[in-house]
Amino acid sequence: MSRAPQKRRLETRARLIEAATAIVARDGPAGLRVEDVVRDAGVAKGTFFSHFEDKDSLLAQLLGEEMHVILAKIATGPVPQTVEELCDVFDPLYEFMARDRFVFDIVMRYSGATAVDEATEIALNFLHQVELLTLWLPEIPGIRRDVDVELLAEGVLAFALNAMGLKFCALHNARSINDRVRPYIRAWLQPGSGEGDHKADADQQDTRDDVGAAQGAG
Repeated sequence: MSRAPQKRRLETRARLIEAATAIVARDGPAGLRVEDVVRDAGVAKGTFFSHFEDKDSLLAQLLGEEMHVILAKIATGPVPQTVEELCDVFDPLYEFMARDRFVFDIVMRYSGATAVDEATEIALNFLHQVELLTLWLPEIPGIRRDVDVELLAEGVLAFALNAMGLKFCALHNARSINDRVRPYIRAWLQPGSGEGDHKADADQQDTRDDVGAAQGAG
């Protein structure tokens, strides 16, 4: 591809992203429609589909870019010194990823956990999260040393995703993501510390109580 057509293609893609960004800011992620994007960008619908598979892939691009911005801010901060601090610094990213059920569904579908033909910005962000955690975890006092640090980092992300998913469960949505994830991250990173095990047991008891209440109400 010659330089001029390539430049035009990049400019067209940028217009599509700019139009979509404005629509999402105005109507929310669920309000994004291909018809509105091509109208505001001043291109044909066929041109849209030469850049993006569908509106969800475009939205995944937007969400992934915002996740990069949030993670970059996290990375410039000081290294957390406790599990609680670690959860606190990642909380803005987790809250964004699970801002609503629609967004969380997009994040999960384009995270690389499901069949996607190429790496998406969301999948790359997940990778960068693991990379940052891999750098930080050895600097946190009391973190276990019997498990490879990259595996520890992947486990933190897995527990966080579980806590985000529970936000949309009727039995768990009264608690924040941060409150939900803390005891499990502590139990994973500092087994035998006592506090994490105790909190995890308390969480399980809360769930049993919620289920019992729901059954009693039925």
